[in-house]
Amino acid sequence: QVQLVESGGGLVQSGGSLRLSCAASGRTFSSHAMGWFRQAPGKEREFVAAISWGGGITDYADSVKGRFTISRDNAKNTVYLQLNRLKAEDTAVYYCAAKGGIVTRLARTYDYWGQGTQVTVSS
Repeated sequence: QVQLVESGGGLVQSGGSLRLSCAASGRTFSSHAMGWFRQAPGKEREFVAAISWGGGITDYADSVKGRFTISRDNAKNTVYLQLNRLKAEDTAVYYCAAKGGIVTRLARTYDYWGQGTQVTVSS
């Protein structure tokens, strides 16, 4: 069992930065691939980024590639999402999720989810 708690969201101006954190409980965190997803009002949840259990493999949605960076610290049971050069269209609730096995972009393959943290980008 893995429990996830996101933090770090907030209101930021276009072009600004935020760092999201996702703290995990459970001894098996380091064996899970981790993903970040987001959901804007009236839209479906979409993949943002993912990282393998050891951190050696990362994947990004085209819309955030070059602006966002996913990382993890297994000693702290935490995964991060650095958001740079934010745009109004990045406004959404951001969720972290955990899964066994390989990195994927499919939300349905993730077993554990946090409650989300709101990111609002003003233009």
